Amino acid sequence: MTRAVTGTETGLSEETRAIRELVREFAVEEIRPGAQEADEQESFPEDVWDGLAEIDLTGLTVPAEYGGFGADRATYAVVNEEVAYGQLAVATALSVHCLATSCIAEFGSEEQRQEWLPAMADGRPVGAFCLSEPDAGSNPAQMSTTAERDGDEYVLSGDKQWITNGERADVYVVFAKTDPDDPGSITQFLVPGEFDGVEVGRKEEKLGLRASDTTQMQFRDVRLPSEYRLTPEGKGLSAAFRILTGGRIGIAAQAVGLAQAAFDEAKAYAAEREQFDNSIDEIQSVRHKFSEMATQIHASRLVVREAARQGDAGQDNRVAASMAKYFASEAAVDVTNEAVQIHGGYGYTTDFDVERFYRDAKITTIYEGTTEIQKKIIARELLD
Repeated sequence: MTRAVTGTETGLSEETRAIRELVREFAVEEIRPGAQEADEQESFPEDVWDGLAEIDLTGLTVPAEYGGFGADRATYAVVNEEVAYGQLAVATALSVHCLATSCIAEFGSEEQRQEWLPAMADGRPVGAFCLSEPDAGSNPAQMSTTAERDGDEYVLSGDKQWITNGERADVYVVFAKTDPDDPGSITQFLVPGEFDGVEVGRKEEKLGLRASDTTQMQFRDVRLPSEYRLTPEGKGLSAAFRILTGGRIGIAAQAVGLAQAAFDEAKAYAAEREQFDNSIDEIQSVRHKFSEMATQIHASRLVVREAARQGDAGQDNRVAASMAKYFASEAAVDVTNEAVQIHGGYGYTTDFDVERFYRDAKITTIYEGTTEIQKKIIARELLD
């Protein structure tokens, strides 16, 4: 499908534009064709992952000195948008892998970087990010997972929830309290998947994002050598928030890509579908829908680009990232809803991609900080 041009080139370097074209081509030719089957079978397309590795995207947040791409935030956002244009489940898996490599790159020792980053830049091992728990989602300070010191080791115990790449991952970035009674003791650890006591729990059955494995993770008295600690004791939560600021820009960009995909599918359908002797894109109410959808996508893309620009300029972009995550994710829900409506009854069937887009869109308002959490962050800055 030929992609409609509704976006902007604002703030993109020539290099980033070239990268965008490369990833867009990959998304259309390699990701999208198998997306429906992957969704139906609830199976992650590993061949697509290997293709992402071949064009260096699995090393997106790995510094160049460790064999990675070392992308700036603007490029990171563009890549996330274009991969999500192909399939959101693939983009989500990639962004979580990038969260893990970001943690190692920013907080790990030189030995940890040398051990893990070159291979992760090549796509294997796959990384996962374990922060949420069954009873501690939006408030991670309530987590119950512990990593108590025992000589030169830590003993890690607890359950994590909503872990993307849970089945696929070989290494997990895990957050745990070193003192069970102290919320301020949350620390970040690097946990190889082959260690005794690391268990993949139940795979979630989800409304959307079905090709992405989302599991529970169980850590049963996992003995970690002290060199597998990533942050100083008690610095894990602040580290998580720093990494998640960039992650929220990535999810916001994915929401833009998903909305753009729905828009383009609806535009093509409306040009072909005839009612009352004319294509339905001649109907005024339908034309108004496209005007509204295009405006939402354009505005979402701009707020994402601004959050990325602030980050690249060294500015505090936490509020801008929350605004981008909030606005773009809610816009994606609106746009995919309208895309289904334009398709009419066909949009409610699995014969058309917009049905999957609609199911997938909702998760962008939830993971890596719900819409309500983003509003709380924005309001705190504005009013407190």
